[in-house]
Amino acid sequence: MTSSNSSSPDTGATAETESPADSGHRVQIEYCTQCRWLPRAAWLAQELLTTFETELTELALKPGTGGVFVVRVDDEVVWDRREQGFPEPTAVKRLVRDRVAPDKSLGHSER
Repeated sequence: MTSSNSSSPDTGATAETESPADSGHRVQIEYCTQCRWLPRAAWLAQELLTTFETELTELALKPGTGGVFVVRVDDEVVWDRREQGFPEPTAVKRLVRDRVAPDKSLGHSER
């Protein structure tokens, strides 16, 4: 009996064809639970998932404390509220786009 996640000889698929680099990007939004910033984080997550629906494979909301509101793309901090204030969605979309789909147009968000 073979495992269900082994490659089929008919398809020729291997683990190499599904490398993490090919499978998309991960965004994490860490937000302060003490400050009740979950709605803000969820709204930003929705905006990013709608804009980058084919480029992102995961978007995580990470509860934190102490006033944290940080956006990371593939573990790189792209926005930190402590340094930059609260982000406008268009600013975060540009930063995410620059890392996951540099040639993608953001339409009216770029004006």
